[in-house]
Amino acid sequence: MHYKIVIPTRMTSTRLPGKALAIIEGKPLIWHVYQRALETGISPNNIFIATDSLQIKTQAERFNAQVVMTSSSHPSGTDRIAEVVTKMKWENDTVIVNLQGDEPLIPPYALKRVANSLLHQSLAGMATLSTSFGSIKEAQDPNCVKVICDEYQHAIYFSRALLPYPREGITLKDCQNEQTPFKRHIGVYAYRAETIKKLHILPSCPLENYERLEQLRALYFGIKIRVTEISSPPVHGIDTPEDLIRVRQLFSNRNAITI
Repeated sequence: MHYKIVIPTRMTSTRLPGKALAIIEGKPLIWHVYQRALETGISPNNIFIATDSLQIKTQAERFNAQVVMTSSSHPSGTDRIAEVVTKMKWENDTVIVNLQGDEPLIPPYALKRVANSLLHQSLAGMATLSTSFGSIKEAQDPNCVKVICDEYQHAIYFSRALLPYPREGITLKDCQNEQTPFKRHIGVYAYRAETIKKLHILPSCPLENYERLEQLRALYFGIKIRVTEISSPPVHGIDTPEDLIRVRQLFSNRNAITI
């Protein structure tokens, strides 16, 4: 079963400009992310870095990565991948994993799980991951997105709120057991090429605008999202200078890293 990994990355991050080339253990961040892609076991011929930066292109070519130059106007990594799909003329049923360029600690098994779940589910246009909540505090945190699914493990809805609402004697502790109707969403995605091209041209929708969750656009327009559960959430990536310090500390202590 074959799939491709595309790593969208740019230099103009709002909270941490230039982070793609930030040095961690003597190597730029984008190098570490590329290693996670290689660790899935797929051929380097199926891994692509998508960027609008010549600096990133130069660095990536030093470690023999394939680079696709894309427009600087893309509002999201999804849109950047859509351009790659078009430029590379991939068939509509090609499965593409979106590996964000700021996730140097993503477990390779998570990338494989999301790809294989879509490869084995012909009804879905996308796939993503979930896990159980580790605490009541997590379940109440709006930054920890909830997902609820139907009996076929297709997403019904994603929300920052606690949905469905636990009422009439149901406690938050009850919502932590294996039978809970919602799980914590893990924002790792695989797409069929046809789906990602469709998402690129679809307008935003009211649900997406209210929740600030891009995946709600897919549900709103009838795209099925397959949800596969994994045992635990990956270590959070790099968004801020504080995140960069944290990740550097983790890499300096190899025993603290699980990849």
